[in-house]
Amino acid sequence: MAVTHDIPADRADGTYAPAPIVRMFGWGTLAVMFAFLINNVLTFWVGWTGVAPLFGGSDEGIGWQAIVQAAIYAGALFLAFRHTQSRRGAPLRGDAETVTGWNTFLIRAAFWVVFLVGLADMAISALRVEGMLPQLVGEEMASDLGRSQYRGFYVHGPLVLLGIALALVTRTLGFIWLALLVVVAELGIVFTRFVFSYEQAYMGDLVRFWYAALFLFASAYTLLEDGHVRVDVFYAGFARRRKAFVNATGSILLGMTLCWTVILLGMWDKTSIINSPILVYEVTQSGFGLYLKYFMAGFLAVFAVSMMMQFVAMLFDSIADRRGEPGGRDLDADIIH
Repeated sequence: MAVTHDIPADRADGTYAPAPIVRMFGWGTLAVMFAFLINNVLTFWVGWTGVAPLFGGSDEGIGWQAIVQAAIYAGALFLAFRHTQSRRGAPLRGDAETVTGWNTFLIRAAFWVVFLVGLADMAISALRVEGMLPQLVGEEMASDLGRSQYRGFYVHGPLVLLGIALALVTRTLGFIWLALLVVVAELGIVFTRFVFSYEQAYMGDLVRFWYAALFLFASAYTLLEDGHVRVDVFYAGFARRRKAFVNATGSILLGMTLCWTVILLGMWDKTSIINSPILVYEVTQSGFGLYLKYFMAGFLAVFAVSMMMQFVAMLFDSIADRRGEPGGRDLDADIIH
């Protein structure tokens, strides 16, 4: 996103008129979301009590764990407030750029993770199908790798950390490369099926795994580039300020609402549609397919979080347009040219 920081201010003292409500709403939304995710891990993975005892929603007494988890929410909101105060008089486009930068790193890390995990799991499954795994790692290890909990923790876990580390030292999002990998994987299925009459469950699983990642992880980038299908019967003829109002309103009422719906319905308790598969390392019924079904449930969480962040960035950018801040991109001109 092109953002100009050394742009002329709209007040005599060289600053912009503050927008504390917009900033606090945007940063507060992100703060609460990340606090919820942290508490979700502490409650369902570590086994803490959650904040329910503080509100009488549990038979357990109020302990230090509930207090700490409530403090996470309070601390997150405090940090959002402090950041809002520190940005008084600064252009909103700087906030939009910051959020987009964080989101870019998240998506870049997610792409590296699915690339590494997909290749590793495919190799293990292929060796199991051909009966070669015991010869390479021994009978005991081969048996352990046939259990989803073991493979998920000891194989997928380190690869997730490696993917995050690679995202720190790379700058490309990898959309084109992942799309190419999907094509290559599908081409491999066609070639082996019709030339060698050979096909295994893990081959189709890999295509679905990478395609789901491509579709869900690229959504936030598509939103940034205004590439989603828009029914613009009236929107196309609006002036820039009116478009900004429509985008800001839509970001809150439609975009953020959808993201919160996915996050809350998917992660509210142990049996929710995102938490449940991940907690048990759920796999498909095909015993020699990829052990990545639980990963695909997590794709929904990545989708919701990345879209929430991009909707907050869109809100900041839209209000910046309403305020007349320079530095905004003319997406219509980008499309024309």
